[in-house]
Amino acid sequence: MGSTIVDVLTNLANQTGFASLDWKNYVMILIAFVFMYLAIGKGFEPLLLVPISFGMFLVNMFPDIMAEGGLLHYFYLLDEWSILPSLIFMGVGAMTDFGPLIANPKSFLLGAAAQFGIYTAYFLAFLMGFNGKEAAAISIIGGADGPTSIYLAGKLGMGGTLLGPIAVAAYSYMSLVPVIQPPIMKALTTKKERLVRMPQLRPVTKIEKILFPIIVTLVVVLILPTTAPLVGMLMLGNLFRECGVVKQLTETASNALMYIVVILLGTSVGASTSAEAFLKVSTLKIVLLGLIAFAVGTAAGVLFGKLMCWATKGKVNPLIGSAGVSAVPMAARVSQKVGSQYDPTNFLLMNAMGPNVAGVIGTAVAAGTFLAIFGI
Repeated sequence: MGSTIVDVLTNLANQTGFASLDWKNYVMILIAFVFMYLAIGKGFEPLLLVPISFGMFLVNMFPDIMAEGGLLHYFYLLDEWSILPSLIFMGVGAMTDFGPLIANPKSFLLGAAAQFGIYTAYFLAFLMGFNGKEAAAISIIGGADGPTSIYLAGKLGMGGTLLGPIAVAAYSYMSLVPVIQPPIMKALTTKKERLVRMPQLRPVTKIEKILFPIIVTLVVVLILPTTAPLVGMLMLGNLFRECGVVKQLTETASNALMYIVVILLGTSVGASTSAEAFLKVSTLKIVLLGLIAFAVGTAAGVLFGKLMCWATKGKVNPLIGSAGVSAVPMAARVSQKVGSQYDPTNFLLMNAMGPNVAGVIGTAVAAGTFLAIFGI
């Protein structure tokens, strides 16, 4: 009788989470708490970091939740199949006014310049020992675009190895845009440049706004068909917004559907960071390369903004160049915030939204370019 009770208690003890965890799992749980603190305590991108951190927390207590048949395994398959990133892009398109980009097409140049960080990180990744596909998947972090990072990593077959660290790094840098960008922006500009006041953008007609997503899809997808899932969904969402006849679809894409997708994507991304997959030297390299890519992209945008400022004889504020990364609309808000520190009456937000929207398109094009290079 006594031995039976001991056996039962032993079996119960072996079924607890404590029996299967090692120190690495506790390290990851601690990291999850740090992300929770940043999201809840500091307000850094809580819509993203809360589900990511909880997914990280959950998988490191119960790894089987990501095994085949586990709940989050099926969420994660939607990431690997590129379904959730594409739906995120549709929601972004439905929420975003492309008017500033249409009113000032030169903003495309600033958005393109900010992609320089992606290609810089791509070549640096080779020096760190990554192969071509791994380097491409890692480098896209420089666009500060989580969905595109997940999309490209999934398409390049990084699902079982690098997708988790890449996605967490991308979303971490997205949330840290207000922390990372201002020092770079201030270091590369003079006070005189930061005080430049830009003219008010011209009004954009409804027909221009309707034609824009159609024309961009036509041009970009014909030139680079691999961009169709991301650019196509981005422009479809924007067409919902601007055509004026599908209000219900616009509201669904930008609210209910968007939030459902964020829950599924964020939780599954967090759950991809098991201790075995995340606590590796390669993860530290990915985080470092992502930071370099993001910093170089921000710097390239600002420097090109300085060039435009010189070429236009002081009509372009270089601070809006930093918004050329894909973190919309946060990067544009950072441009506005830094500019207002030197002149509270200087309103840069709408001018910065042009490069910001261009950056979203530019990062998708960069991802499509890599897919074309590898024949995927």
